[in-house]
Amino acid sequence: MKEIYGADGKIFTVMVTVDIVVANLWMACLLYFAANHKRIDAKSGADTSGINKLIDKVEAFERAHARRPELKDFMFILAIGFGAAGVAHLAADFLVPFFKVNYPALEKFSLHSKLFWIIVLVTTIGLLLSFTKVRQLEAVGASKVGSSFLYILVATIGLHMDITQIVEAPKYVVIGLIWMAVHVALLFIVGRAIKAPIFYLAVGSKANIGGAASAPVIASAFHPSLAPVGVLLAVLGYALGTYMAWMCGQLLRIIGS
Repeated sequence: MKEIYGADGKIFTVMVTVDIVVANLWMACLLYFAANHKRIDAKSGADTSGINKLIDKVEAFERAHARRPELKDFMFILAIGFGAAGVAHLAADFLVPFFKVNYPALEKFSLHSKLFWIIVLVTTIGLLLSFTKVRQLEAVGASKVGSSFLYILVATIGLHMDITQIVEAPKYVVIGLIWMAVHVALLFIVGRAIKAPIFYLAVGSKANIGGAASAPVIASAFHPSLAPVGVLLAVLGYALGTYMAWMCGQLLRIIGS
C-alpha cells in the first residue's frame, strides 16, 4: 500500500512503529486470555466441545499425512511459490500497459500500478491453489517454509521501525489505540452475543492484526496442536487484508478528494 499510494517514508516509519507497539500490547492481553481460557469460557457459557474436536482432528491429520520431507518436496514448494510470483509479474507486464492505453481514467484505482497487480494476482493464485491437490504439500511442511519467508518479510518491515517517532508524533499512537479499542469492543460484543470460546476470538484477532508471525504463538498457547490453525487463519487474514487495504485506500482517497 505504501508503494501503490506513494506514502511518505516518514509516515510509513511512524505507522510501522505504532503498529508494532499497539499490536504487542494487545498480544500480552491475548496471552493472558490463553492462560485463563477455561475460566473465561466457563464464565461466558461458551461451548468448547468444537475446539476439542478440532484438536483431535488436527492431531489425526498430522498422524495420517505427516511424512519425512525430501529435497524434491522443498524444491516443489519453492517452485510453486516463485512460479506463482513469476506468473504474476508476467501478467502485470501485460495488464498495466493495457489499462494505461484503454482505460487511463482507472489510474485512480491503482490499476496502472504493476505492484498492485502483482500482489493481487499472487494472493488470488495462492487462494485458488488451496482448493487443489497443491494443499497436500502441507504434509511435508509447506506452512513452515512459507512462515520462514513471512518472518523475513516481517523483519524487513520491522527495520523501518523507529521508536523515537512515538515521542515526536504521539497523535498517531492515540489513533492506533482508538483503532484497537474499536476492534476489541466489536470482538467482545460479537463474541458475547454468540457465546464464542475465547480461543476463536483471540486467534482470529491476532491472525488479522499480527499475522503469521504471532497468530500461531497465540494458538499454541491454548494447545500445541492448534498452532497450524493459527497459521491458516493468519494466511487468510493476509489474503483478506490485501483486498481490504486497497479498498480502505480508495475510501480515503474519495474522502480526501
